[in-house]
Parts: sequence; C-alpha cells; structure tokens
Amino acid sequence: MAADDTLSQRRLDAAAVGNVLRRLARQPGTPWLHGEVARRMVERLPLIRLQPERIVDWWSFLGAGDELLDKAYPKAHRLVLEPHAALLERSREAHRTPWWSPQRFRAAAVEVKAEHDAQPAGAQLVWANMMLHAVKDPPALISRWHQALSVDGFVMFSCFGPDTLRELRDLYARLGWPAPTIDFVDMHDLGDMLVQAGFTDPVMDQETLTLRWATPQALLAELRGLGGNVSPERAAGLRTPRWKARLEHELLSLAGADGRLSLRFEIAYGHAFKAAPRVKTGEATTVSLDDMRTMVRSRRQRT
Repeated sequence: MAADDTLSQRRLDAAAVGNVLRRLARQPGTPWLHGEVARRMVERLPLIRLQPERIVDWWSFLGAGDELLDKAYPKAHRLVLEPHAALLERSREAHRTPWWSPQRFRAAAVEVKAEHDAQPAGAQLVWANMMLHAVKDPPALISRWHQALSVDGFVMFSCFGPDTLRELRDLYARLGWPAPTIDFVDMHDLGDMLVQAGFTDPVMDQETLTLRWATPQALLAELRGLGGNVSPERAAGLRTPRWKARLEHELLSLAGADGRLSLRFEIAYGHAFKAAPRVKTGEATTVSLDDMRTMVRSRRQRT
C-alpha cells in the first residue's frame, strides 16, 4: 500500500491534538517514555560521522532531547521549534539565561521559535523525537525536514508504530467501545514518505517496549501523561464514574503471572540523508549557495 493511501485512511482531530499539547505543557516535565526513546536515539548518532554545526530540534520540549543533543554536539547552534504557544513558552523558559551567566556568551546558541513561523534551512541535522505520530500530514512535514537540511545533512526521528497499545485496542474492541487511539503509520510507509520527499538511504527499524504497572490507576495515569485519544471516532462527551470503574476492572485482564498490568509500545526509528540534487542533461536547476558549498566540500572529501 502506498504511503499516500495509508495517510488518507488515517484520521486525526487537530483541535484535540492542540488540547493535548496544551495539557502536556503544564506537566512538571516530559514523559518518561519520550526521554527513554531520546536516549536510545542518541546512542545511534555515533554511527554517522557528520558533526552538525546547525541542528533543528522539532517539538523540542516533549522530545526530551535537549540535554542529550547539547552533550552530543556542544558546539552546534540549535533551533528549537514548538507546535503550540504553551510549549513555546516552556522552551523559552528552559533556555532563558540570566545576564550574569557565562552561558550567555557560549558559541553554541539556542534559538526558540514557533513551528508555523519558522522556515529553517542550512541545518545538518533535523531531530524529531516522538512527535511524527501526532502530525496530521506526515508527508508535508517530512518535506519540510528535507527543505530544512543542507546537502548531506540528515534527519533522525522516532514515533509510535501500529502495534502500540495493541492490548488496549483489543480490549476496547471486545467491549464494543470506540478505539482508544488513532491509527499509527507503519515504518515501511514512513520510509516511502522519506523517499518521496527526496531523501536518500533511508534506514527504518523498530523495537517493542513493554511497560508494566501495579494497578489500573497507575496505568491510566501513565497514558494520560503520554497524551490522549485524538481520534475523531473517539467517544463523544464525558465518561461517567461508573464507566471509569468498569474500565479499571477490565484492565485487570491485562495482568500477567506476576499480577502486573502490561502494554506494548512499538517505537519506529528512522534516519535518512539529503543528497545533492540530480541534474538531467539539458535540465535547468536551482541550488542554494550553502548547498553548493556543501556539494563542493563533499566531493573533495570523496576524492
């Protein structure tokens, strides 16, 4: 199935996404799972020899990669992009430096902007941790990533895959309730989107993380801290205390031999490079000055 066909079957309530982002911005910190995935992504960076001088950190606050990227590339300039005003303020607070701090004069500056206002370009790394599954139009965003990079730059991202919360989805289906989550895009379709956007050498893989809780209440609290159901087909209106009590009772069916409840989360990882544009004989093309310089450096390194 083509990526565009998959996307057309994936529905997402953009207003609900905005409400979830606003709520998550009020949390004391980023979700634990996002931080764990960011740590695993950083472990993959040494496989790529390029040392970025400019980094675009997409949806930075919830991506939980700020300190990890600062440690991996301490000399790089970072552009932080946020999708919501509340998250924009959280990132501004995190990077606001007192006038007397020596950090104000460090070479590696951090810029914070709203995602919809920014037109990043000339970056060597686009970093997007645990956010692509919350985007209504992934191909359009992946195209923006491609535009943000210089030649030979690369994107590295992660997101939820289709097997995420499979046990919870099966439970809801058995009870005849609307699905508790949106449909997540398969990593192979994400790879197709990368190629369609102009990326080369896309590498996609996935792993399944299993989280366990002692009680249904702890499980639901963790899920709420990760986000919320933004499917247009979700149940309308507020649920009653009686319904919540039944849900907590039904969740006990997810307990294993040790009595702890468990849910699986499929994490899809991807990275790809922006290659130099190919020019056919007799075909005119336009290449930016920064990209031209990068192309020349790349050819010199290969000769």
